[in-house]
Amino acid sequence: MCDQQQLANMGPVNRRQFGALAGAGAVAACAPMSGEADMTGGLVENTVTFAAPGGTFDGVFIHPASGSHPAVILWPDIAGLRPAKVQMGRRLAESGYTVLVANPYYRSVAGQQFEDFDDWRSNDGWNKVTPWREANTPEAIQETARAVVAWLDAQDAVDSMRGIGNQGYCMTGSWTIYAAAAVPSRVKAAASFHGGGLVGEGAMAPVNLLDDMADDAAALIAIARDDDAENPEAKTQLRAAAEDAAADIEVEVYDGDHGWTVLDSPVYAEAEAERAWSELLELYSQTL
Repeated sequence: MCDQQQLANMGPVNRRQFGALAGAGAVAACAPMSGEADMTGGLVENTVTFAAPGGTFDGVFIHPASGSHPAVILWPDIAGLRPAKVQMGRRLAESGYTVLVANPYYRSVAGQQFEDFDDWRSNDGWNKVTPWREANTPEAIQETARAVVAWLDAQDAVDSMRGIGNQGYCMTGSWTIYAAAAVPSRVKAAASFHGGGLVGEGAMAPVNLLDDMADDAAALIAIARDDDAENPEAKTQLRAAAEDAAADIEVEVYDGDHGWTVLDSPVYAEAEAERAWSELLELYSQTL
């Protein structure tokens, strides 16, 4: 997970690069978060709320305009629910999934708190989110996952006969394993990108929960090169645990720094981000 030293080492967000990519249709990190019942490009997008442990859960629900589809939970990174993450959810929905872009801080605050990652970094985001993060203990995350899965299975746009996927970034990379272990009957895919807190000695360390995933589940654990340089043993521990798990788990170090997959990250690396996205879609196509 990103730490304060990594943040200090990051350069500024390359607005010129993002503008060029958005103009080419590759990304739209500055696209606004949608209101209710917005239909764009064959997608339906709504802000949603529902009761969940610890408060009222909220997020953005995006799906193709017709039919029911496998569900995916997109857990945002440390900067929370914001346009860049919603845009990633839209892209996933365009591939035929029903996507819930979650507010990971719903137990503490509602909705969007930062415009983008640069806003988070420039406005004392680390200290602002610290108490919100602390509310998300492993047990609380698993409670949230159960509530989200139950809500998704009640939606007409969700094909509840097929498995649910979930993907997380930075602090929520570990959440994907917590969710898959909490609801193994429904969560069949977990994708962790530059995730933090994946290894440890405790029973609730994600590395020790891999064998709680369903036998027919799969996971992609994508590690940033700088995180690997800081803790090279993490991948070894994860691979050893993956060998012992029944689920199909891939652990790979990518040629990108922490945050390389996120559209509004200062270290966004398009080529490696696209490779990670392709592997994500392959994971979902095989498991959901």
